[in-house]
Formats: sequence, C-alpha cells, structure tokens
Amino acid sequence: MLIPSIDLMGGRIVQLERGEQLRLAFDDFEPWLERFSRYPLVQLIDLDAAKRVGDNRALVEQIARRLPVQVGGGVRTAAHARALLDAGARRVIFGSVLFGQDGVDTEAAASLSAAIGAPAMVAGIDTKAGRIAVRGWREQVNVTPGEAIAALEPWCGAFLYTHVDTEGTLSGFPMEAARSLRPLTRRQLIVAGGIRGREEIDALEAMGVDAVAGMAVYSGLLAT
Repeated sequence: MLIPSIDLMGGRIVQLERGEQLRLAFDDFEPWLERFSRYPLVQLIDLDAAKRVGDNRALVEQIARRLPVQVGGGVRTAAHARALLDAGARRVIFGSVLFGQDGVDTEAAASLSAAIGAPAMVAGIDTKAGRIAVRGWREQVNVTPGEAIAALEPWCGAFLYTHVDTEGTLSGFPMEAARSLRPLTRRQLIVAGGIRGREEIDALEAMGVDAVAGMAVYSGLLAT
C-alpha cells in the first residue's frame, strides 16, 4: 500500500532531504488534498513541532478533518494525541517520547497505549546510521530498530520505520532493512526513506510492508 506523505513546515507543504535541506515547498494545499483523498491512509507530519521550533497544529487539525491521516511530529503527551484523534486523525505517531537516555521507555509506551488504545498508536522507529534518531533526527540513542520493535511490540498497532540516511534523496529504499524487520513484528510495518517508484512499492507490498512516499510524489516520479 502506498501512503502519501504531507510534511508541514512554516505553514507550507515541504520536502526535505535527510530531514535538513529544503528541496520542495508548496503554498497551495488544495490540489494535493484532492489527490490524496482517494487513499485509505495519508501520513501527516508537523516538522516544526518535531524540531521544537513551533508547530502547525491548526493546519494539522484542518487536514485531519478532510483526510484519513496518521499524524506525527512532536506528539509527547496523551492529551495532545487525544486532541488529534478528536480532530479526526485515525492514528498518532509517537517517536522521541518512546526513547530515553537508557533506551526504550516502555513505561511511557504503556501509559500512552493505555490512554488512547494500541490500535491508535504508531511507534516511530527513525533510524540514522543504524541507531534510533530522536528530537527531529538531531540526536541518537544507542538502540537498534530491532531492539526498539521488540520492546514496543505490546503497546502499538503499527510501526513506522524511517531510513533517515536516504530520506528525500530518491536514491531508493534499502530493501534489506524491510526484509530484516518484517519477521520481527506481527504489527503493520510501514517504511519510508528514498522510495522513488512503483516497483519498490510493489516489492515491499509482496513482503507485507507498506510504503510512505513524499519526494517521489511531489516531484512527479510517482503518480497518485
């Protein structure tokens, strides 16, 4: 399944390379919202909130009322997650809050899961150079994706694995990562980072893995 991505920064739809360098920006949302309305799930990320430099919460809530979205970026509390769900989001992505200096924070995961329900909780496994990246991908914790999945399996309904090293590069997603992670969880596994064409999405689907695409969609390489 293809999941189109809407990344928000400064009130615009943007695409960044490796979460840092701005490559594309759009002020007109309507054409994209119309195109994405045919999909069963759309990913919506507030990059400003993820980087702790503001937020696009009003815009997130507007989009959540129109599209079936899973929302992430700077969500740290059950109250914030509940507000997003009440605004229309289908699921909420949690990332940095699930990790502490000592590794995976299973107490936080359990608390969030109890508050909103495991089906509404997506665990973000953002990986840079083989380790979990947090706080807008600017810091890392000494946890591998496999370790994170094993610890968080009881608390979430899905995992979102983002390969930061290839994010926004159109260089292709590393299929070996999907092949190694798929047997580790019974949950829905979604991957992102560098996807550039339909062949990759079909190959991932054959493994039982869903794919988020952003740059390929907005640059016209992948039709929606």
